[in-house]
Amino acid sequence: MSWVIIVLAGAALAACIGILDKTIIHNYARTPSTEPLAIGFTMPLVGTTLLLVFGIPESATLEAVLLALASGAFYGLGAHILIHSLYTREVSRAIPVYQTYPIFTALIAFFFLGERLGAVEWLAVLAVVGGAVLISSGPGASRGFLPDRTFMLLMLGSLIEGSSFVLGKSAVNELPVLFAHALRMFALSSVLLAFNLRRPPLDDLISFFRTRSPALGYMAVNQFFVANASLFLLLWGLSLGPATLVTALSSLRTFFLVVFTIGLSLVWRGALGEVTTRGTVTVKLVSTALIVGGAVVIALGSG
Repeated sequence: MSWVIIVLAGAALAACIGILDKTIIHNYARTPSTEPLAIGFTMPLVGTTLLLVFGIPESATLEAVLLALASGAFYGLGAHILIHSLYTREVSRAIPVYQTYPIFTALIAFFFLGERLGAVEWLAVLAVVGGAVLISSGPGASRGFLPDRTFMLLMLGSLIEGSSFVLGKSAVNELPVLFAHALRMFALSSVLLAFNLRRPPLDDLISFFRTRSPALGYMAVNQFFVANASLFLLLWGLSLGPATLVTALSSLRTFFLVVFTIGLSLVWRGALGEVTTRGTVTVKLVSTALIVGGAVVIALGSG
């Protein structure tokens, strides 16, 4: 199977993750830490199952294992930032800002690996950053188009995820994909538990079980199936294709996300806390096009 198809499938599922996260956060969770705490509890189950079924490869080196763990830890930290941002930010504004990570990958390579960017690639950087600011602030925001604290946190999360992709690529160059995925799940959950294991979100989760909340179903589908399938597919794509191109294609989940959220919000108005006036839809589509277009140019140019 072509790695392009694998990555596109992972990107489409990643958009579904954002929608399911926002559904839980907007309709059920009382704290921004509830969802990441649930992820922290469930992902070790996935990692343990994979290790029991497939075992530890004899060829695994300490360096490769540490790279996989670091990749998972970075991804977990980025996810923590993103989920907390979704608590106060529309999903189709938050996710595209977070999806600027291919730009940071190119910048890291420029400063630390000596890779040079041409004029077209630098223009693409400006396009992506401009689109991120536009979609993050949006028309009618109280502070105009000045980025707020949430925007800055999302950009930090984007930088962290860009680093996670680089570390993940280095890990799967030496490790089987399923083993690397299992290690990433352990590291990811450790980070999320460290930041979110507090009494209020724990009480929130307990109340879901006591009341048999529909949130449990959304969480189970998201964490055991959708999120794991997406993360595995993207890691699999990294093992087969160039990191820059895989990273660029993975950012296409913003297109899937905008289409999905607009469609769902029109059918079930208010279900995701989305604003779907003609003006906001136009801003989201134009901004997303800028972000994804710039990200693809950067990744192709640096590849």
